[in-house]
Amino acid sequence: MRAMILAAGRGDRLRPLTDTTPKPLLEAGGKLLIEYHLENLAKAGFREVVINLSHLGEKIRDTLGNGSAWELHIRYSPEPPGALGTGGGIKQALPLLGEAPFAIINGDVFTTYPLARLRAIKCDHSHLVLVPNPPHNPKGDFALQGGYVIENTEPRYTFSGISIYHPRFFDSAPTGSFSVVPMLQAAMALQQVTGQLYKGVWHDIGTLERLDTLRDHLV
Repeated sequence: MRAMILAAGRGDRLRPLTDTTPKPLLEAGGKLLIEYHLENLAKAGFREVVINLSHLGEKIRDTLGNGSAWELHIRYSPEPPGALGTGGGIKQALPLLGEAPFAIINGDVFTTYPLARLRAIKCDHSHLVLVPNPPHNPKGDFALQGGYVIENTEPRYTFSGISIYHPRFFDSAPTGSFSVVPMLQAAMALQQVTGQLYKGVWHDIGTLERLDTLRDHLV
């Protein structure tokens, strides 16, 4: 199984830090945010990693190189200014991700989720990792019922930004920039999205306040 880290976002809510530093290269606990993902992927047995790039993308490429420092092989998927969104970015990178199911990790989360679990999941379409709702998302995103992710049911949980997709999920995807969420919602209606709940450490680090919270956690 290959993995992709979504790292192309502008990070507007983290300005002014992201005016000069791409979000994945911000530090917490003495490491770059993206280093935690790379270390955890390597420990979980992943070897092939794709990272999409847009805002200040060359800084990410220059810092991480080919991934050998983590015993990984990193390939990059450059995107145009403004990036391609979660769905468009993944679709463009499909040739680098192979024909088997692949893992996706948002670059702006921190978690102790054991990524080796992803390698054991049989995914025919899509699979999401959900977490208990954080203070900034009290109503949650989706529910779990019988191992499937669904909408309009309680209790609802928050999408963690960790997922698995089979390449066929993107067979009917549009071109250009788009979000993956509407596609997931359509697939949920057909009971094609499986899921699990993770109750361990998970932080969304999309704002300055949440970044400070993570830094306090890692002291």
